[in-house]
Amino acid sequence: MICHRTQSRTAGSIVPCFATALRRPAVALALCALAAQAARAQQAQPSVSVSGVVYAHYAFQLSDTANHANAFDITRALMSVNGKFAGGLTARVSSDIYRAADSSTVFRLKFAYLAWTPDGSHLTYRFGLTQTLWIDYADQLWDYRMQGPTVLDRNGILFPADFGAAVDGSFRHDGLTFQAGIYDGEGYARGTGDRHKDVSARASVRLLDSDDSSRVGGLRLTAFALLGTPSGGGTRNRYTGQVSWRARRLTLGGEFTIASDSVRTARVTSRESSAISAFGVLRLSESKAALVLRTDIYDPNTGKGGDRQTRFIAGVSYQVTPNWRTMLDLDRVSYEGTPDAAQQARRSTLYFHNQLVF
Repeated sequence: MICHRTQSRTAGSIVPCFATALRRPAVALALCALAAQAARAQQAQPSVSVSGVVYAHYAFQLSDTANHANAFDITRALMSVNGKFAGGLTARVSSDIYRAADSSTVFRLKFAYLAWTPDGSHLTYRFGLTQTLWIDYADQLWDYRMQGPTVLDRNGILFPADFGAAVDGSFRHDGLTFQAGIYDGEGYARGTGDRHKDVSARASVRLLDSDDSSRVGGLRLTAFALLGTPSGGGTRNRYTGQVSWRARRLTLGGEFTIASDSVRTARVTSRESSAISAFGVLRLSESKAALVLRTDIYDPNTGKGGDRQTRFIAGVSYQVTPNWRTMLDLDRVSYEGTPDAAQQARRSTLYFHNQLVF
């Protein structure tokens, strides 16, 4: 292309060549295409990260006046490898290091599953050794798993993980969430069991917004149900209802659970149990401290008197750094009947908890 130039040196240095001006949009388009291609290539590349959580505590048994038992301990160490791949595919493998009944430290697999969220979908599908539907949700709301398991987890009414498949759904910015799954039913620590399965579902509706926009935030009404059959036959049914409020400064929750179990042996034996839990967390303004209260009432056999247990927890926590949180609390258990010597020694325990997340 012929480009006309002015004879003036000054004008020639200021007025660009017309052909060069025409070429600049093409260069810009080429650079944009290269950037988009590089972004797509970067998204297509898998990413792998490692995370973990450690719970360490010091416990002093106040009610053990004879021996003054006390100990430092690691109650949990969870290490996870997380993978993120193209097409909305993710994976997680987690090892659980815990204290067994014989005081030894045991290593076991807790999670090993893949999850798939199709592009633009509100649903996520999980398959493998994965989270069950209630414990994972309850721990997020309570947010103090460092202190100990919730009442359903502590008493073996529900398991935090199991072998199975599940689907998670979220709508209206977590205003409505639901989960449904089918599991072997024996929990991640008991193996796969036999041909019998458990079917469970959980739904949560946010009735009122708060300054916490997470899936547990706001005023929520949540329901959970599990219908199953244990290995060997029988029934394993659980029904839970919960009302909760969560904001940045305040968490309140109350729940009620009915569980029915029967076992088919030489004769059918059945048992119905119940659990009530109420808890609150007040995060102090302009501070990293929080006040924590919790009461759990567990009746292992509602048809039999004298075996109900009530646990009261009161403490204060402090967020030392974004990764390290401490908690000093009193954990006291009262028994409807007469406790044995071991129960009596553990009735009142003073804990200093530490949680490290990385």
